[in-house]
Amino acid sequence: MPVINFSYRDLCSLMGADVPREELVERIPLIGADMHDEGDGSDEMSVEFFPDRPDLFSVEGLARALRAFLSIEPGLREYPVGPPLLEVSVDPGVKGVRPFFACAAVVGVGIDDALLRSMMELQEKLHLTIGRKRAKLAIGIHDMDAVAPPFRYGVADPDGASFAPLGHREPMTLRGILSGHDKGREYAHLLDGFSEYPLITDAEGRVLSFPPIINGALTAVTTNTRNVFIDVTGTDGKAVDGALNIVASALAERGGEIRSVRVTGEGGRVSPDLSASERRVSASECGRFLGVPASPRDLADALRRMGMGAEADGDSIAVRIPATRLDVMHDVDVFEDAAIGYGFERFGSRHPVAQTVGRLLPETAFSEKMRDVMIGLGFTEVSALTLSNERDEFERSGLPETGVVRLLNPVTEDHTCLRPYLMPGLMRILRHNKHRDLPQRIFEIGYAVRGGKASLRLCALSASSKAPFSEIKSISESVLREAGAEFSLSPSDAAAFVPGRGASVASGGMEIGFFGEVSPEVVTSFDLSHPVSMFEADLSRIAAEKSGSLF
Repeated sequence: MPVINFSYRDLCSLMGADVPREELVERIPLIGADMHDEGDGSDEMSVEFFPDRPDLFSVEGLARALRAFLSIEPGLREYPVGPPLLEVSVDPGVKGVRPFFACAAVVGVGIDDALLRSMMELQEKLHLTIGRKRAKLAIGIHDMDAVAPPFRYGVADPDGASFAPLGHREPMTLRGILSGHDKGREYAHLLDGFSEYPLITDAEGRVLSFPPIINGALTAVTTNTRNVFIDVTGTDGKAVDGALNIVASALAERGGEIRSVRVTGEGGRVSPDLSASERRVSASECGRFLGVPASPRDLADALRRMGMGAEADGDSIAVRIPATRLDVMHDVDVFEDAAIGYGFERFGSRHPVAQTVGRLLPETAFSEKMRDVMIGLGFTEVSALTLSNERDEFERSGLPETGVVRLLNPVTEDHTCLRPYLMPGLMRILRHNKHRDLPQRIFEIGYAVRGGKASLRLCALSASSKAPFSEIKSISESVLREAGAEFSLSPSDAAAFVPGRGASVASGGMEIGFFGEVSPEVVTSFDLSHPVSMFEADLSRIAAEKSGSLF
């Protein structure tokens, strides 16, 4: 999750109130965050926010939210947008490369080191999250006084256009940047297959930005910058507009004046649009959804504490949603904000009305037994993410591809599917702990998903200076016996194992697991340098063989 770092004094200055640090540490998590406060007496603070609130990825956005949440200034914060200050023409050629474009000018900004650091962090966090590592959107922030409007967003010949990118003094061609600049190499894949590359230039042909790769050195923002031009390009119009609104409003929180830009060309318009969207929700439906006896007026007050405009009219609440809130898509999103604004500490609890005898579910009892077995064998339990990616699950691990369940809109390229195996997740844990002493013996009992069906699995990894087949075979057979499985072994030719040192475990004519020495190719693909042996079994299948039914 995105972490923002900021100064406590800077936050209080932006809020316009001196709120005790202890109160902030207590109240900020109630918005939906994890407070990273070391309590060392320093002025620095750190907060980790949920990815669904990109408007909070800067100290300016946090200050705006806290002013409302702490009732310093509740309700909708509106940002006036002045008349068009300049013009940008959009060429039709960009439609097939990065079709969506939005921009804004912010004048009279007093940029200091704190704001410069905040803007850089906000830009990168938006790139990483809603920008999908710049594939969905890319943001450029420029010193507007270094160039001459009107600007042009068009395409250029990769070998014919050149400019000095950030970090370089000498001009480079667009193709040269992709091969010779750190950012170019990192994001070159975003322009694969295109014969022309997008470029933003001024009236004299000077380059502001080469999206989504890098900005020009000419317009680099410094503490001497007073007038800023923001451009956002991408492949998703809503995300592009939302990112622009978040950045522009953050600069406005620092005293800047937002001025619009006239965008000409196909689908011409005036940008940005910071007007609030409107929605009506039912107070009674919200109360039933939350399970709290709140009146329409109470719920409207709660929404104002979340920075929304809200007025109760009978059972109906008219809600005005800020243009920076990309996460509000349905009535239930408004209900969630009402819950946060109402205060989770006020929800209370009720005594259960049903008198029943509780007991563990069969799968829970079975998994608890297997945990005791693994701990008794000297393994330490870990827990890996359920989300994974096909590269780790199949290519790096050498495990056979099975019915993988893919995500339609993955947030990052590391989380594109539900895990069908537990082994790759444990290998990643070993990679993050390779600086620790050997041996390392870890296990996980958790659910994996194949073909849309979840099954309870057990995986154990042993990393040491020697990880012989005989050792993992003994461990595997001990676990299977304790699980009550009737099984047979046969050689496995899976690429995950050293040839001749892998085995498949079958029961009732079906494979229920496998074990062996992990091949050196798989070990090195996970950036490890010591031998690893592993065992993985389908506990749901073992239980089905015992009881005649799956969990």
